[in-house]
Amino acid sequence: MALRTPLFDWHVANGGRTVEFGGWDMPVQYGSIVEEHHVVRQAAGLFDIGHMGRLSFVGPDALALLQRISTNNAATMKNGQVRYALICNERGGIRDDVLVYRWPDAWSMVVNASNRDKIVNWIAQYTKGLDVNVRDETTATCMIAVQGPQAMTLCRALTDTDAEQLAYYFATAAHYRGRNCIVSRTGYTGEDGIEIIASADQGLELWEELIRRGAKPCGLGARDTLRLEAAMPLYGHELSEDIDPFQAGLTWAVKMDKGEFVGREALLRRREDASLPRRVGLEILGRRAAREGSTVLLEGRPIGHVTSGTVTPTLNKPIAMAYIEPGHTTPGTLCTVDVRGKIEEARVTPLPFYRRPKG
Repeated sequence: MALRTPLFDWHVANGGRTVEFGGWDMPVQYGSIVEEHHVVRQAAGLFDIGHMGRLSFVGPDALALLQRISTNNAATMKNGQVRYALICNERGGIRDDVLVYRWPDAWSMVVNASNRDKIVNWIAQYTKGLDVNVRDETTATCMIAVQGPQAMTLCRALTDTDAEQLAYYFATAAHYRGRNCIVSRTGYTGEDGIEIIASADQGLELWEELIRRGAKPCGLGARDTLRLEAAMPLYGHELSEDIDPFQAGLTWAVKMDKGEFVGREALLRRREDASLPRRVGLEILGRRAAREGSTVLLEGRPIGHVTSGTVTPTLNKPIAMAYIEPGHTTPGTLCTVDVRGKIEEARVTPLPFYRRPKG
């Protein structure tokens, strides 16, 4: 049976259409996915992201463990900083993409819902001989995201810590109605905003207050179109155990000079392998959206496949991310895509497709 967040009953009672996602029953939409998408780009959208895994690391060897299992360099993080990292297998393939949080006396990590059990078990293999306690706090907490150009104003004085003073990808311990919570200036939509981790039994109270303040509930459907416009990879689509960080365009999240970590030797080899496909953006020149699995062709010859695609609500045109042969990744390269048996012209385009306006 699928797991449910503390907000599940609210979603059902308020018209949320739920689907199984990553082992959880989650709302995919409340009304129109396109309308929910535009709310996030223009105002403030509200997401239940309680399905994401939340782990804590406490003990003198917590940093050593994180350095061993992840690709980025946690040792250079400041207190309160949040950093994107990858967890790789011994072959250099991506087991998950994660966020690491540094605290004065502990560490935290957010992992993908579908990978939580896999990653918890994987980490346990590397704790032997280390003085560190790893706790899975997912079901004891809730996690809510507020995203959009009005998100920071809407959340003003929500907690006793001013979230507007946080730098991007920083977090702080705070209090919501007298109880501990974590507020981070992070998100998965391409917009500004915050993510809040609080006790599970405060989830509904927090959610309903954010709605009263003007945030509109949004489902996984809009979350997917938003992250695709922002070219944020999704595990199981752009990321997998067969794809390495260099193929995915995530070289910046791999610090080879930090010392040994799982997959490092394989990544040293794969970094020099010019035959491996690379992630690119595609603009479909017709009106039909290419979906996951669609074949990308050049002069009739297959050169890759689509991993995610949609008609972008913001730009009002079909876009996709794909992995294609490295010789054809230059922006402007023309190719075709087999969209459900019909050949559509396409153009390789730089990522991301959308950047939020400055200021």
